[in-house]
Amino acid sequence: MKNLFIRAAAAWLGLAFVLLTGLSLAGCGKHKKAIVVGFAQTGAESAWRTANTESMKAEAELQGIILKFADGQSKQENQIRAIRSFVTQGVDAIVLAPIVVTGWDVVLREAKRAQIPVVIMDRKIETTDESLYVTFIGSDFYKEGTLVADWLAKNAGGRTKIVELQGEPGSAAANERRRAFADGLKNHPELKLIDSQTGNFRRSEGKQVMEALIKKHGKEIEILYAHNDDMALGAIQAIEEAGLKPGKDILIVTIDAIKEAVQAVVDGKINCTVECNPLFGPKIYSTIKQILRKETVEKQMYNQDELFDSTNAAAALPTRKY
Repeated sequence: MKNLFIRAAAAWLGLAFVLLTGLSLAGCGKHKKAIVVGFAQTGAESAWRTANTESMKAEAELQGIILKFADGQSKQENQIRAIRSFVTQGVDAIVLAPIVVTGWDVVLREAKRAQIPVVIMDRKIETTDESLYVTFIGSDFYKEGTLVADWLAKNAGGRTKIVELQGEPGSAAANERRRAFADGLKNHPELKLIDSQTGNFRRSEGKQVMEALIKKHGKEIEILYAHNDDMALGAIQAIEEAGLKPGKDILIVTIDAIKEAVQAVVDGKINCTVECNPLFGPKIYSTIKQILRKETVEKQMYNQDELFDSTNAAAALPTRKY
């Protein structure tokens, strides 16, 4: 009887051990170490950039990812300093939205030596060593500029003289949007670029530069091509203050398709805007998880963007998320 009791007690102790071990392992599963991502953002120069930042922050919170955010304030040195800080902190991955194309090799080598994978977001970089980053995720800026040029060739309605508001000098977006538009004009010699100035992707500067262009060229300006919506919306203020009608006296074509610009298309003040989707959060974090699982990812991944004009803007407006 005594031996039977001992065997029963041992069996109960064994069962208790298994249950406790299972609970302990389950507890460990519930408290896995959170992924830590360092994000070096360009700044807050536009409504597009604000939506991009919000997407990254909201999706990180949704997925339980710890996001260490750094606002570059439109200065490359600030972004380089942020990346070095992320390396020192030992983050799991780094996301860089580069302000300019060049000048990243040294700091990215530091991240590589620390075995921290880097994802380039939104704007491309030029590097002597492609292994310094794992992948680029963004929009095809050249295609965006091409879509604008093609739309203009079909819809200019006899207007020919163009002024251009360029984005931030040295940025991939400004470089590619300008190059694509210039290449498109080569096929349509009737369209002539009479002036081109930078507005740094900012609404206030778009207004200031457009004021100067109107003073310089007056009613000679028939078309405005802006590298982003914020500059276009600033230019609209300058055009209206000059007693002209945006979208009628001056055709306006632009890129980003933020909700305010799509509304301006509906209102007839912007004639065409090409989408550049800022909602990168879900794609960025799913890709980072793949990288951390040692899965192979594509070297370049592009978002699918759309063009909005009077034919489809009103229908699209209610579903715009930014």
